[in-house]
Amino acid sequence: MREILEKINSPQDLKNLTLEELEILCEEIRDFIIEVVSRNGGHLASNLGVVEISVALHYVFDSPRDKIIWDVGHQCYTHKILTGRRHLFPKLRQDFGLLGFPCREESEHDVYNTGHASTALSAALGLAIARDRLREDYHIVAVVGDGSLTGGVSWEALNHIGHLRERLIIVLNYNEMSISQNVGALSKYLSYLVSGQHYLRIKDQAKSFLKNIPAVGWPLIKAGRAIEEVIKKTFFPGLVFEELGIRYIGPVEGHSLSSLIEVFTEAKQYEGPILIHCVTKKGKGYAPAQNNPEKFHGASPFDRLTGEPLNKSSVPTYSQIFGQTICELAKEDEKIIAITAAMPEGTGLSQFASQFPDRFYDVGIAEQHAVNFAAGLALGGLKPVVAIYSTFLQRAYDQVYHEVCLQKLPVVFVLDRAGIVSDDGPTHQGINDIVYLRHMPNIIIMAPKDENELRLMLKSAWNYGLPVAIRFPKGQAVGVPLTPYDESIPLGKAEILKEGRDLFLALGSMVYPALEASWELEKEGISLAVVNARFVKPLDEELILRFARKSEAIITAEEGVLAGGFGSAVRELLDRHGIFHGRFLSLGLPLEIYPLGKAETIKKLYGLDIEGMIRKIKGFYRR
Repeated sequence: MREILEKINSPQDLKNLTLEELEILCEEIRDFIIEVVSRNGGHLASNLGVVEISVALHYVFDSPRDKIIWDVGHQCYTHKILTGRRHLFPKLRQDFGLLGFPCREESEHDVYNTGHASTALSAALGLAIARDRLREDYHIVAVVGDGSLTGGVSWEALNHIGHLRERLIIVLNYNEMSISQNVGALSKYLSYLVSGQHYLRIKDQAKSFLKNIPAVGWPLIKAGRAIEEVIKKTFFPGLVFEELGIRYIGPVEGHSLSSLIEVFTEAKQYEGPILIHCVTKKGKGYAPAQNNPEKFHGASPFDRLTGEPLNKSSVPTYSQIFGQTICELAKEDEKIIAITAAMPEGTGLSQFASQFPDRFYDVGIAEQHAVNFAAGLALGGLKPVVAIYSTFLQRAYDQVYHEVCLQKLPVVFVLDRAGIVSDDGPTHQGINDIVYLRHMPNIIIMAPKDENELRLMLKSAWNYGLPVAIRFPKGQAVGVPLTPYDESIPLGKAEILKEGRDLFLALGSMVYPALEASWELEKEGISLAVVNARFVKPLDEELILRFARKSEAIITAEEGVLAGGFGSAVRELLDRHGIFHGRFLSLGLPLEIYPLGKAETIKKLYGLDIEGMIRKIKGFYRR
């Protein structure tokens, strides 16, 4: 029974609670989060780490009048529970349920839609200027993790914030993690600032002792703060935030409600930008997540007692196949270098990092730098592979175009989570990569139908001497037995899987569903030759044009946006040659924001499952 939590329906309900009741509330929230995430899956470790920060923020500030912006946003579970969505929380990340990220359409308390890192500071500054120009009066708080500060956009924003000196509050949640362990000089600097939890404990113990001394305690605390500022400037010379023009307070114990409430209350009085450095523990209060926060960053459903996943499968994921294969290739070729942006576990590169630590680079949440860095490596004669989720490579659009494609540099991009992605909502859908890569010069774009073909594509990638992008979906591969991959795939060569009268050209994850649909359609008298396209660019022009001369219909299928996608490329080819006079159908995704749900649910909704394709193709032939 969560007696206090059951009474919380809005942030206003926190205002009359005692400190002791607030602390009990934090434990009840933790228990609630663990219960729901163990059943539904979700971002566990990060959310357990910010329970006290979230409660203290809503206790001190007045949301939605005061604006709280969550960078990345996957740590917003406590915020959602406190802002009127407690009853919806059991539907977290379920079909058409509660989104695991802030969503303006969901609540007035969600100020800014977030899903990609390093965006909150820029948005907070924009809000601050709008507030002042419109002569309004409210507080703006940006909650930013130390991982997000590895992103260059954060530092562009900090530079501007320090220059303009607008009134806003930055809460820096320091837990030494983004998704994986943080890397880089900034992480070391922040570690230096908090090098000593001993210092934090002494400070809090002294403060508690002084508060109990009547009349004398508070003046001594205030005097102590002045002394503390002198000590910090003596022992931490050149505090980077102070040098940027942003007042720095900290480090503060991020799981001490009394300390957080006190410092947040003080921050409200400051007239310029202020940064509060809070030290937290990812996975706080749940031993499996505390001991292995990377595993519990985005957890699948798990046994609450043991922390072990509930649904184990013997079929490897595409990420695992990629990780295994790139290690095999690296043993044969010492020029291969692997790069990721704060996601070695998610992209399957943890094994590579362990086997080849001197050839592995985690650059932090810095996709633009990752691509530029890879361009330099390729220019110097090495063979870089950049493994990034499809949705995150969007952040490095200009670098892919300007640094890699225009210079014809042989960088291999591995786009994990391409296509429809379960559970995480609109910000994480990998449905645009074909569109934003296809029009770039010199790049080769491939999509494997199964794990063996992924291995072949990785083996072949550097043979082409050009930039290469290989896209594959999240989750389990097809489950075919692995075979040797001694040969290479000829550039732009498709594969005929089934003969037929008309052409059914499928890409990547749509190949086996297209093949299954074609056998059912055969029973209806619809004869389709199923072709595994393999390549978006270059297309197998000879094969497509051969069918165009004899077929009455051509159908394409892709797990991506249709506008400017794979089907568009095929249609453009046919239009250029002017020899196809039959009917054309593209199966794919429309230009809209997709609802929260499992990939299977979304595919069914848009007719990209087997039954949906059969229905659409039968209707196409009837017309």
